[in-house]
Formats: sequence, structure tokens, C-alpha cells
Amino acid sequence: MASPCLDRKPARPIPAPGPAPAHTVTPDLEVGDDTHVVVERSTATTREGPSGFGLRKIALLAGLEHQELDELAARCAWRTYRAGQTVISRESRDRDVYLVVSGTVRVTTYAMSGRQTTFRDVGEGDSFGELAAIDGNPRSADVVATYEALLASMTPGVFRNLLRDKPALAERVLARMCGLVRQLSERLLDLSTLDVRSRLIAELLERTRASRTAGNVAIIDPAPKHADLASQVSTYREQVTRELSALAKLGILERTGRALVVRDLARLTRLAAAARGRA
Repeated sequence: MASPCLDRKPARPIPAPGPAPAHTVTPDLEVGDDTHVVVERSTATTREGPSGFGLRKIALLAGLEHQELDELAARCAWRTYRAGQTVISRESRDRDVYLVVSGTVRVTTYAMSGRQTTFRDVGEGDSFGELAAIDGNPRSADVVATYEALLASMTPGVFRNLLRDKPALAERVLARMCGLVRQLSERLLDLSTLDVRSRLIAELLERTRASRTAGNVAIIDPAPKHADLASQVSTYREQVTRELSALAKLGILERTGRALVVRDLARLTRLAAAARGRA
């Protein structure tokens, strides 16, 4: 029996295995709650034979039964994106919610001057695109694959049915939205009140939380590119290079092979706290 959390419409048939065709959709396609839309032409490949197994790792869907995940998988569009390939564009009419089955994508935007500002990276098991699915407004940022990524996307209609029929999932989305507001508020405060070095220190400290640590040492592997750090703290690559060199001279950082090693995590933490007035 079909799960009550999904659209009442029958699932689209899964095509037989074969070569993955290039996905292209014309930009003039009308948008509806049950229509997947890609605004600009994409060479992302469509995956064959979707399965709920790939959705078990998605935090947003925690608690759904295996049968429900299988049914949801059949309602999703599955595509693989190459590193550097655009998933969605700012101001686009796409309203789908995307689930990151594998890989990583970056939520970012570009000013008229060409300067890039990165909001966050979205990794395996995470999701993005909920705001447009809820309020129906255009996308507020670009999303680009940073590594090859397998994404499953559901239409706004499917997503809203999940919110309606699964209260625990709806509460999880609310908590997630609150977390994003808090994160962006903190980011805005940093950009408004901290200098480049302090913003860079705060960003490095944030990255150590997802890295390997041993006592007072943290290993960020692979080391972030200077251009990526620059877009994250809203400055230029050359400025990031200068500030990293200064931190290395202080004995806080060291580049070892492909990794960036934080030799004095406690000191980096104190510098970040002092910059934010929390010492």
C-alpha cells in the first residue's frame, strides 16, 4: 500500500538500465508542484534504477520506513553532477528540494564585480533547497558541485506532503531553518564587525570541528584552497595568503603535504574568542 506521506499520483516508471542520457530541459517550461525544472541547460547525467537505499543516509528523512524511502526514491529525479558543474542558479525558477546522496556542493553567489561569496558547503546526507519549495520564491543563491555529487531531487508537492503527513520531519525542517538563520546571523555579525584576519581565524576554527584532532592539534585534510577561503570570508585570495603566512610565522599553522595542520588549536580558539569579544 502506498505511503500516506507521498503524492497520491502513481510513481513514474523506472527506465531499464542503459546509457545515462544527458539531461536537458528548456528554460520556458512552466513550473508546477509536481514538475522538476532545471532552468539552464545541464550536462548532468540521469541515474537509472533509483533505490531507497541511497536515501537512508539523508538526515532529513530519518525515521521513514524502508518502503516509504523506496516510494520516495521513485518520485525523485536522480542526477550526477561533475565537480564545478552548476546544480541550480540564483533567481532560477527551479523549486525542488535536493538530497545529497554522495559528494559535496557549495551554496554561493557572485557580486556584479565578480567577487564570490560562499554561504556554506553541503555534504553527503544533507539537503538544500527547502526555502524555495516552501515559499515559491526564486532561488537566493547558486549551488555548484565541488566534488562529483549524486543528488536526488523531489518536487515541492512531494516535499509539502512529507511535511504534512510526517510531523517529526516537519519539526526537523523547522529546527534546520532556525539553525540556518542563526548561522547566517553569526556570519553577518562577523562580516560587519571583524577584520579579515579575525574572519579567517573564525573560519579555520569552524573547519577544525569537522577535522581530525589529537590533543592541541587539528588536521584539515585536504587543505582548503586560498580562493575558497577568500569566498568564505568575503575577501581576496592574496589577502588570505598573507594572513595564513602570518599565522604560520606565529606557529599556529603549518602546511604539511596536502593538509593544513593547526599546531596550536587552543591559541586559535582564544584568538577567535577575543575577536568576537568572548575572551
